[in-house]
Amino acid sequence: MKSETKRALPMILTALFVAVLVHCGYGQSTLADDRELKIKRTVVMSGLREPWDLAFAPDGAMLFTEKCRGLSVRTSDGTVRLLFGRGGAVLEADDFFCQGQSGMLGVALDPAFDENRYVYVYMASHIGKVKSNRVVRLSVDKAYAVVADRKDIVPDIPFKQSFNRWGRAGAHSGGRIRFSPFDGYLYVTTGDNHSGPLPQDLSRLGGKILRIDRDGKAATGNNTPSGGDPRIYTYGHRNVQGIAFRPGTGRPFSCEHGPGHDDEVTPLAAGGNCGWDPAPTKGVSCASNYCGYTSNKPDGTPTSMTDLARFPAAVKPSWNNRGVSEGMCQCVFLSGSQWKAWEGWLAVGFLRGSRIELLQMD
Repeated sequence: MKSETKRALPMILTALFVAVLVHCGYGQSTLADDRELKIKRTVVMSGLREPWDLAFAPDGAMLFTEKCRGLSVRTSDGTVRLLFGRGGAVLEADDFFCQGQSGMLGVALDPAFDENRYVYVYMASHIGKVKSNRVVRLSVDKAYAVVADRKDIVPDIPFKQSFNRWGRAGAHSGGRIRFSPFDGYLYVTTGDNHSGPLPQDLSRLGGKILRIDRDGKAATGNNTPSGGDPRIYTYGHRNVQGIAFRPGTGRPFSCEHGPGHDDEVTPLAAGGNCGWDPAPTKGVSCASNYCGYTSNKPDGTPTSMTDLARFPAAVKPSWNNRGVSEGMCQCVFLSGSQWKAWEGWLAVGFLRGSRIELLQMD
């Protein structure tokens, strides 16, 4: 999806939708009844500047990011404070900037947050001569008044440096970060930067999903193909902005923007190739060497995001909208008996139309 739609609204509504329904215990005995439920909508905050992600702490605090401002917190008493960013933050980040689809994006809390007070963010940085995306770990005190101990645990995620036909600098950065409640590792989604070779290049982190520990080191069991960066869990991605973990099995699922004609939900497998390769094929020429919106096939037929013709062993998606890309972003599995017939369904935010949909996965 090429548009610069403000991408946070559906994701934040998804989180609030889930939080409100869990709290209120909505749910009926049959799916037909559930579909007729009236969902309670409550405005928690307003006046936000391109909000992108949020995470709830055990004490009720809501940590949230705004793409061009930084990381903030809304404490349980309603106090709002800019923690990390530019312009009056508790901890100033002089290297932080926003451009295109990049800036302060994902946020996640450590599974042991009560003990170590670690917060993680995915951000754009101009440290050094080349702009990059990176994952940064911070610590906050119990009053959310002190932010310290910055550590850049993944400093080398590629950033689109300049404008081309397909979009501005800073496009296709991915940016979702989530800890699995099953294996305890941090999953990091990245984008292809409108670069044809990047998704299949195992030496670079763009167009991938990473799986790392809290210090940024490769997790055990990533099964990265020989010679690849061991932090890589899956590759061959376009622009993943959602990841969820299925209750019961713990299997991670990616929710991914399609190239104008499809979006996909994919059950991931360690070391798997998810089949996206926008590099030109022999005899085909694409603008900026990126065949992500035009066909890279000599016969001109559309290229699916998972190209099984070129990669027969690619990880197959379990859902594809088979139409115009709708800007799939964050997703979460509904878990708990309060969901009744909806339990186990996947709630997904879509940028197009600023809406939430529920998908029943096989």
